Amino acid sequence: MKQALLAFLLPCALMAQAPATKQPAAATKAPAAATKGAPAAPKMAAAPRMNLLDPKTVTGKAPESFKAKFTTTKGDVIIQVTRAWAPLGADRFYNLVRAGFFTDAAFFRVVPGFVAQFGLSAKPEVSRAWFSANIVDDPVKHSNLRGTITFATAGPNTRTTQFFINFGNNSRLDPQGFAAFGEVVQGMDTVVDKINAEYGEAPDQGAIQQLGKAYLDKSFPRLDRIVSAMIVPETAAPAAGPTPATPGATATKK
Repeated sequence: MKQALLAFLLPCALMAQAPATKQPAAATKAPAAATKGAPAAPKMAAAPRMNLLDPKTVTGKAPESFKAKFTTTKGDVIIQVTRAWAPLGADRFYNLVRAGFFTDAAFFRVVPGFVAQFGLSAKPEVSRAWFSANIVDDPVKHSNLRGTITFATAGPNTRTTQFFINFGNNSRLDPQGFAAFGEVVQGMDTVVDKINAEYGEAPDQGAIQQLGKAYLDKSFPRLDRIVSAMIVPETAAPAAGPTPATPGATATKK
């Protein structure tokens, strides 16, 4: 029922609007007199590793502003996320990127002039794990303008892992609760606009969830997809203090 609603909702909106090296024993063995009777050092609990089969491990607060790089079959796309626009949505997106959720995920619903939708895993077992991992809605603080990225939903408080990038001004989605949380800042014209739209809305979301990439490769072999996604590292801040000028050189603004 959920996937059917999801496939229906947005069209309705359109119509309506290396391991450590082992050290030699001599280098690590302490003299017996120094360690005899000494209490054992407490063991530090290891931080839980992200596991895409357990959504509870794929959590964490996102930075207030960050960039995500999608390497796609059409080229690279950079998405700038502003957490203040939709904090819960930004957190979910940030953690999905870090966990590798989008690897091989297809742009399975591409409607020219409207949206390019993605966010169903290439692996059926991962889709099953996230099917009911809903987060509550964020208030809409930024409009669904061209280039913005937003969650696809199946109704109130049903955001999971599906997203769409707006091809045009879809501000008519704002009153329906679609809260944009970021925008494409590189690759909109050269990559996103060129995502293959020949299959339109034909790929079946239920079949993608059940069969994953195998279904899409067989039935829709020319779909574009996300090869990989990563959080772009922050650029190191420049060293403090003025840079000495070269004699005779003309100063230029950095």
